[in-house]
Amino acid sequence: MSKLNNILENRVMPVAGRIAGQRHLQALRDGLILTMPLIIVGSLFLILGFLPIPGYEDFMARTFGDAWLTKLLYPVGATFDIMALIAGFGIAYRLAEKYEVDALSAGAISVAAFLLATPYQVSFLAEGASEAVMVGGAIPVALMGSKGLFVAMLIAMISTEIYRFFIQKNIVFKMPDGVPPAVSKSFIALIPGFVVITVIWLFRLLVEQTDFESLHNIVGIILGKPLGVLGGSLIGSLVAVFLVQLLWSCGLHGASIVGGVMGPIWLASMDVNRIAFQDGASDLPNIFTQQFFDIFVYIGGSGATLALVVAMILRARSQQMKQLGRLAIGPGLFNINEPITFGMPVVMNPLMIVPFVLAPLATVIITYIAMSTGLVARPAGIAVPWTMPPIIGGYLATGGKISGAVLQLVNFLAAFAIYYPFFKIWDKQKYAEEQGTAK
Repeated sequence: MSKLNNILENRVMPVAGRIAGQRHLQALRDGLILTMPLIIVGSLFLILGFLPIPGYEDFMARTFGDAWLTKLLYPVGATFDIMALIAGFGIAYRLAEKYEVDALSAGAISVAAFLLATPYQVSFLAEGASEAVMVGGAIPVALMGSKGLFVAMLIAMISTEIYRFFIQKNIVFKMPDGVPPAVSKSFIALIPGFVVITVIWLFRLLVEQTDFESLHNIVGIILGKPLGVLGGSLIGSLVAVFLVQLLWSCGLHGASIVGGVMGPIWLASMDVNRIAFQDGASDLPNIFTQQFFDIFVYIGGSGATLALVVAMILRARSQQMKQLGRLAIGPGLFNINEPITFGMPVVMNPLMIVPFVLAPLATVIITYIAMSTGLVARPAGIAVPWTMPPIIGGYLATGGKISGAVLQLVNFLAAFAIYYPFFKIWDKQKYAEEQGTAK
């Protein structure tokens, strides 16, 4: 055990610490978080549109007319369909903050650059025409949402790097001292903004001469597909969860670090499921979405530690574990587990690190098997908050399917079985310490 502890302290933790402090990963994480409130609001309307209540659709149609569902889902489009736009602004804003330059200007320039990189032409079949024609001037909604997320992320970081370079090198227009600060900041952003727009414009012109035709196609083929395969596979998901748990074991926020890379993939998969669910599809395309992990894997927080808390309450002999269980059960029901990870502790604890890693890996496998075989409904693209208590969360995440709630219960029991023998060893040590008989 001491050897494992030394490896974690001397080898893993220094590397993980440098990764956790990397400003671009932090900006990706914080920028994507900006989209979460909107997506959750949109999900509430999505739930209202598809409540699993017998006779609900007929009642709504009689009360509000046949177009009730279309009108009810207006907020869904207004929130989900601007995911990339909001994320691009948020990532640029947070990255600019890390560099201590004007974040608002960086965010605005990033949005403009993202729109510039997006083709505005859409196919339109006029009445009586035999073939579709290309019409300009229309912003493609699909590319403003999850499909444009990777491009928005890349452009946000590139545009902000260019912006901060010019600002830090003082290559800007300087206004007299009497000019209001807001006006002065706008003119300071003029030269870097011009350079960013020019670079993206030239790159777009260059790409349009190739078979790719647009930057979105390049990113989708070169970056999006390989990452999508990784994030959408069982092996890739197991690797991601293992890294999350390993980082947490060193005291670092593993979900934030790994989520900065994998989060966009899982959010995009979630949105694909959401669209299919809205269209009434019975077989949703993706298993691995953000809700797969938030709701079905991390029951009680990273490490699926709600089972550990319940073991403390029901089976602990030591007063320390009993008291910790009582303190942690409230937050644990809302998937907040810092009282356990740092209070037990799990962090840097070689004994408890083993089930802390194994339990979520087991729930990933169980959930995948259950959903891939059709025993349990797949996530319906509803952005259930990660703080949603168990049973309720599984029911909502699957679009109102009882199977989702049952799966959460099965995963909880599996995690309990994994944690229990390790917990008994730890509890026995603490009990011995309290009785003054520890060796």
